[in-house]
Amino acid sequence: MDSIMSKLRNLDAYPKINEDFYSRTLSGGVITLASSVVMLLLFFSELRLYLHAVTETKLVVDTSRGETLRINFDVTFPALPCSILSLDAMDISGEQHLDVKHDIIKKRLDTHGNVIEARQDGIGAPKIEKPLQRHGGRLEHNETYCGSCYGAEASDDDCCNSCEEVREAYRKKGWALSDPDLIDQCKREGFLQSIKDEDGEGCNIYGFLEVNKVAGNFHFAPGKSFQQSGVHVHDLQVFQKESFNVSHRINRLAFGEYFPGVVNPLDGVQWTQVAPSGTYQYFIKVVPTVYTEVSGHTIQSNQFSVTEHFKSGEVGRLQSLPGVFFFYDLSPIKVTFTEEHNSFLHFLTNVCAIVGGVFAVSGILDSFIYHGQRAIKKKMEIGKFS
Repeated sequence: MDSIMSKLRNLDAYPKINEDFYSRTLSGGVITLASSVVMLLLFFSELRLYLHAVTETKLVVDTSRGETLRINFDVTFPALPCSILSLDAMDISGEQHLDVKHDIIKKRLDTHGNVIEARQDGIGAPKIEKPLQRHGGRLEHNETYCGSCYGAEASDDDCCNSCEEVREAYRKKGWALSDPDLIDQCKREGFLQSIKDEDGEGCNIYGFLEVNKVAGNFHFAPGKSFQQSGVHVHDLQVFQKESFNVSHRINRLAFGEYFPGVVNPLDGVQWTQVAPSGTYQYFIKVVPTVYTEVSGHTIQSNQFSVTEHFKSGEVGRLQSLPGVFFFYDLSPIKVTFTEEHNSFLHFLTNVCAIVGGVFAVSGILDSFIYHGQRAIKKKMEIGKFS
């Protein structure tokens, strides 16, 4: 039995140093304490990385079809009144949304940027008493009001009971409304006077658009838009102004939902118009993005890059439509972000590497200090006896 135990001891690949040869030093204790603190700090750092998800990024071809694109916006025009500001959207498929009013909120601003009034666009038209009927007479007692559309009726049953409805009927016909004072509804509502009263005001317009996921544009511009001989135009004569100041601040512009880490480059961008009139254009490249959280929840959104250009117009001629245009195009490449945890084996391997690395480095440092101290001590002893 003793011989077998002896043979097993001879097979030991890890021979042990006899405790009589151990030499414990003060420097070794300090290094041991310091290395233990370093190991603990690195361990907790690695533990934090293990508990928190990491994000993996991939690029894939976007094969999605038939989806829609949601555009969230919040833009302030300090020198353009809400009454003359309109929003249009159109895309290369031919779909158009002219003078968009749904899901849009406008805030009237004074010269100092304070809010005067906030209301949903298209709501709040003033009422008029004893207006002109379609047949030419005035509204009588117990008679149903049906105002004239001044030749813009689509059918015999159409009525235009407000200035806004007359303007809308003209827009659908592709006609420009040159003199609102000739329209009974506009005259009685004081349309021109209200525009003059709002002169010098600004407007904050915000909301969202739901458009086809194809290239297109949306723009903010003065006047009501309509199609005339296949050309997109705005009725600017009604405002009796030669120039429009389209200075603006983009408080927020996003294509889709928010996701962690998204950067919208136009948020907070401000531009001040120096020329009398002109068109400011943003050319946007939209990159479809999918963000998958560690829980499995997926966010379908977009990122974008942008370039800018200003096109000046001549006073009195308005060769280009004054306004702020956003032209967007879609990238064929989709970016996917996936949150995931590192594996436990990866965490364990890193912890072992930390312990081994710190132990090896501290051992080398301790050995260097120990042998250095012995060498210095030996030289000092030799110096005493020489």
